Amino acid sequence: MNEFHDRGPRRVGQVKEVTSLANPIIKDIKALSDKKSREQSGAFMAEGLKLVIDAIELGWTIRTLVYAKAAKGKPLVEQMAAKTVASGGLVLEVSEKVLSSVTRRDNPQMVVGIFETRWKPLRDIRPQQGETWIALDRVRDPGNLGTIIRTADAAGASGVILVGEATDPFSLETVRATMGSVFAVPVARASMDEFIAWKKTAGVQVVATHLAGSVDYRTIDYKKKPVVLLMGNEQSGIPEQLAREADALARIPQQGRADSLNLAVASAVMLFEARRHLLSLSEAK
Repeated sequence: MNEFHDRGPRRVGQVKEVTSLANPIIKDIKALSDKKSREQSGAFMAEGLKLVIDAIELGWTIRTLVYAKAAKGKPLVEQMAAKTVASGGLVLEVSEKVLSSVTRRDNPQMVVGIFETRWKPLRDIRPQQGETWIALDRVRDPGNLGTIIRTADAAGASGVILVGEATDPFSLETVRATMGSVFAVPVARASMDEFIAWKKTAGVQVVATHLAGSVDYRTIDYKKKPVVLLMGNEQSGIPEQLAREADALARIPQQGRADSLNLAVASAVMLFEARRHLLSLSEAK
């Protein structure tokens, strides 16, 4: 993974044409579909020109820009290529066959960016009045995680905390589902014990959704302290050790035959209720 390793050799500030699937740079990029490779290299893939533009505008470090020959000459693609080279990154012009192999899609987007991963240290999170964070206990599904990150962005939440063994926010599936919000929403990670220790000193109100919750989520006062919404694992919900640390165990009233909500949907319901007093159409973009 030398192309992506901070201490390894990097072919920087260049534009190269690549047509072979056997090219070592392409092999390294394809390896980023594997979580272990992403962690070792500290890099991940974002597919699509919009995501690449969002990331660069928000100050993320781009290591490699890959675009299809058909995209050559398009003004926005050329701008991103120029910015990549100027920042010391590598630009690859590739065939559609190469791009399909990289993205694992038959009809790939014309542009792919390789960016350095960025985690928010939990110790640096000190929520202020009016802030809302969402903590996810052992979230498993990349689509759920990506949708929650996107929803947190839309609701004006300050960030996402992954508790325990969670799916990777920098997997291609999760990044796709965020629609670019992964670049705007800080993501932290912690073990259960680390999260509980942090909660004791962070000055926050933890509101957890729980099947045994006795409090209607609409009756909670979300204004008195910074709020951390704690959402449980898709299958098993929140473990008792975490539930005991919550300041309120909330439930979303339901009718009908369905006995539960999808995690991303439940998170959206909670996020917009917790931030209802802070949201208005007049301030919407």
